[in-house]
Amino acid sequence: MSTTAASIAEGTERQLPADADAAIRQLYSAHTAALRSYVERFTPDRASADDIVQETFIRAWRHLPRLAADDRPIRPWLFRVARNLLTDADRAARAHPVISSEQAADGAREDPELDWVLDRELVLGAFQQLSPAHRAVLVETVYRGGTLSAVARRLGIPPGTARSRLHYARQALRRQLHADGAAAC
Repeated sequence: MSTTAASIAEGTERQLPADADAAIRQLYSAHTAALRSYVERFTPDRASADDIVQETFIRAWRHLPRLAADDRPIRPWLFRVARNLLTDADRAARAHPVISSEQAADGAREDPELDWVLDRELVLGAFQQLSPAHRAVLVETVYRGGTLSAVARRLGIPPGTARSRLHYARQALRRQLHADGAAAC
């Protein structure tokens, strides 16, 4: 490998051609493999990785005069841009989950009243799995709206015990609902 080719591969070559197209071709040939390898570790498929790499080089093309004038290596800049694009893509995916047309069609036919009945049955089933002590604390605090001190007096237990039972009752109920919900899917 020539000295110029080695320095381009390392990202230390600052002598980019004056022609923007030639400069981007030079950067692309020198850095694409490493950049794609990095990006593929964080994307679900090759097409997504290719999109990130392509957008990274588009941004490099837009900033070419600044990159050519800067004496710092280009490769770290490319990797930082790619990392930022990966972060943006992840945030966008979490903010706007993809719903297939099949799922949307199924959702349009759902009956809200049926959902309410099914949710009620799910909660009732999970509630019945709780111990009698946990059920009593939940009924008194959640359904009857009692404070922990009032519930403790009513059940004849110390306030700390009522608080502890409420905590563990909610935890057990969450666990049971999660298990039932996962089994339903």
